[in-house]
Amino acid sequence: MVVIGVGLIGGSVAAALRRAGKVRRVIGVGRGRANIARALELGVIDDAVEDIAAAVKGADAVLIAVPVQQNPHVLGAFADALAPGTLVTDAGSTKQDFVAAVRRIAPRHLASVVPGHPIAGAELTGVDAASAALFDGRNVVLTPLEENQAAVVDRVEAMWQACGARVSRMTPERHDRVFSAVSHLPHMLAYTLVHMIATRADAEALFGFAASGFRDFTRIAGSSAEMWRDIALANRDALLADIEAYQQELAELAQCLRQADGAEIERIFEAARCARNAWIRNGS
Repeated sequence: MVVIGVGLIGGSVAAALRRAGKVRRVIGVGRGRANIARALELGVIDDAVEDIAAAVKGADAVLIAVPVQQNPHVLGAFADALAPGTLVTDAGSTKQDFVAAVRRIAPRHLASVVPGHPIAGAELTGVDAASAALFDGRNVVLTPLEENQAAVVDRVEAMWQACGARVSRMTPERHDRVFSAVSHLPHMLAYTLVHMIATRADAEALFGFAASGFRDFTRIAGSSAEMWRDIALANRDALLADIEAYQQELAELAQCLRQADGAEIERIFEAARCARNAWIRNGS
């Protein structure tokens, strides 16, 4: 298996498949020499190859686990070298852009490219953050293409199940709408709140008094800025719609505060509390 991007996700996939006895040899490709050297040291990968085209020759499977705006470059680098029928999947948080890139750059491989998204991120980055247990009990979404062979999709599903994940399927369009609301927007909120506090004149005092609530809400603002920049741009249409909807919610709350409408504020908070508690009870 070739892993292009041996960070948290790519490294964890390699470690999980090795734990499950499902991979004989892992070749790692990455931009950071220190990170690749560390992956070799940890035994996450068996070999490192700088040239993507050379790496994929003879591969049984290829996992692309890079910031999503790098996908066109990666696909272009190996499209001509990849053997027909070689299994290819990705781990990006946006799917319509990946599908469009595959159709444009690697059309002859459409039957064997199955887009995927593991819902198992963390605010840490690099291979040192990788764990064979990262996907245990976590969700992975596949967004198969019309051209995919059923057996190929089943192989990708089996790969993620071997990593310990629960696998579901949906269209790329629905995927991007869903994750804009429940993943991409929360990251935008966390980043912008921390940025707002950090740029205030009294930032040092504010951070000094911030406690567990602030820490919990902003944990994901410690994630890779490059990765989330790419996600925001790749899913900007859905994200802009969700930002506007959230702004409307804030505007309504601000109006309640201006009018000192405690009853309406409590109603909103109670509805939100009940919805979140129901989500937690359902095992999320």
